[in-house]
Amino acid sequence: MVGTALRHYHGNAYTLVCYCLMPNHVHLVVSLPDEAPPLLKTLQHLKGYTAQQANQLLGRTGQFWQRETYDHLIRSPEEMTRIIAYVVNNPVKAGLAANW
Repeated sequence: MVGTALRHYHGNAYTLVCYCLMPNHVHLVVSLPDEAPPLLKTLQHLKGYTAQQANQLLGRTGQFWQRETYDHLIRSPEEMTRIIAYVVNNPVKAGLAANW
C-alpha cells in the first residue's frame, strides 16, 4: 500500500528514483521537476493518506508516522550513486535481506 502511494506521485509531483520500505521507516529518492509542488506538501499528503490506510488495515488509530521528515538535496551524480546504494542496501544492513 505504501509503495503504491509512492508510485502514485511519480511523473506528477516527482520522478521516483528509488525507495525502500523498512519496518519502521521509508527511504525515498526523488527528482523534482521545475513545476512540482513543494516536497513538504507532497510528503504531508503521502504520510496522511498512508497513515490512514495503514491504521485501517491494522485495526488501530492514532499517529502512524513520526512527525519529522529528513530531506537532503543531492548535489552531484556521485552523491546520487552513493545515496541510492545506501537506500537499496538498507534492508541488507538491517539483516532483513541477503541482498537488495
